[in-house]
Amino acid sequence: MPRKPTLTIGLIGHRFMGKAHSNAWLQVSHFFDLPADLRLKTICGRNRAAVKMAAQRFGWETAETDWLKVVADPAIDIIDICTPNDSHCEIAVAAAKAGKAILCEKPLAIDVPEAERMVNAVRRARVRNMVCHNYRRIPAIALAKQMIDGGEIGDRIFHFRSRYAQDWIVDPNFPLVWRLQSNAAGSGALGDIFSHIADLARYLVGDFREVQATMETFIKQRPLAGRDRRARRSGKVTVDDAVTMVGRFHNGALASLEATRFAPGRKNSLTFEINGSSGSLCFDLEELNRLRFYSLRDKKGRQGFREILVTEPSHPFMKNWWPPGHLIGYEHSFIHTVADFVIAVVTKAKAEPTFEDGLVNQKVLAAVAASAKLNQRVRL
Repeated sequence: MPRKPTLTIGLIGHRFMGKAHSNAWLQVSHFFDLPADLRLKTICGRNRAAVKMAAQRFGWETAETDWLKVVADPAIDIIDICTPNDSHCEIAVAAAKAGKAILCEKPLAIDVPEAERMVNAVRRARVRNMVCHNYRRIPAIALAKQMIDGGEIGDRIFHFRSRYAQDWIVDPNFPLVWRLQSNAAGSGALGDIFSHIADLARYLVGDFREVQATMETFIKQRPLAGRDRRARRSGKVTVDDAVTMVGRFHNGALASLEATRFAPGRKNSLTFEINGSSGSLCFDLEELNRLRFYSLRDKKGRQGFREILVTEPSHPFMKNWWPPGHLIGYEHSFIHTVADFVIAVVTKAKAEPTFEDGLVNQKVLAAVAASAKLNQRVRL
């Protein structure tokens, strides 16, 4: 039996997403029979003490504070980007020039021109690339995709409705962190969480033809992060707090999408409903092992939404985990993403969603922002 190759990983970013990705790289080989062994070589972050602690906790061999050194390391095969949005482009372009495969957190960039640079870079270098839209790899959502493609809710889609709601910045005294500044984040709820449901809409239904949107920044001044609150120094919030969009897909289906970080009581609530010509599908991230299905094809008197517990070995990804009925969680979506990316790197297959998908998503975000600014419909 031929010996497996070894892929060496460099992860840039160590906080929330860095933690999620570190866990994925650490756990994936324990549950998936991958075509390569993995070496967790370097994790990188600006805070030397914090990144050293992350390296020890998640099994990285070394900690680094200069991402350029990680990209330049000839031993590293894959660069995983988990930094704030404004650095995605620079790191990805450098990694592509160095011949590295690249996994990048969403949104791909802060704007369309940067996303185009990233796409051009990976095309020229011919390196594997993927945007980490991990929700595509929640088993219930992957099952929904299979059911839609198999015609189980009909040969025509009428509606895609989705809402992503959080409440973490409702408090007006919450500080002005980077996610609330356009120079670092690009946008607010739009890029942070709306990007997820826009990607799911494209994944499950198809590409958008036109959008019309409105956006709002409810709290326009916030205390400066890291400052003594008694100093009463504040800064301007330069991103959106909420976005609501209606639109139309190329296949004629109608879209209704909302994202807000001002929904008290909603911590990470992502829901969608898809209505087709012979059935419907519903999903709620807070019940991520379950998918609700309604079919007009059921026998007379037996119609009604049924609940599918997505834990069977026949369901996407689930054969790698526990016996039926034993649930998985949020972190597993990242493990599935990493598993598929490793397979794509070894087999030289397309790793979807690719940077090209990320660029299309970026164009959707730009169209939504333009529509809200101009107060008019925007075609894509």
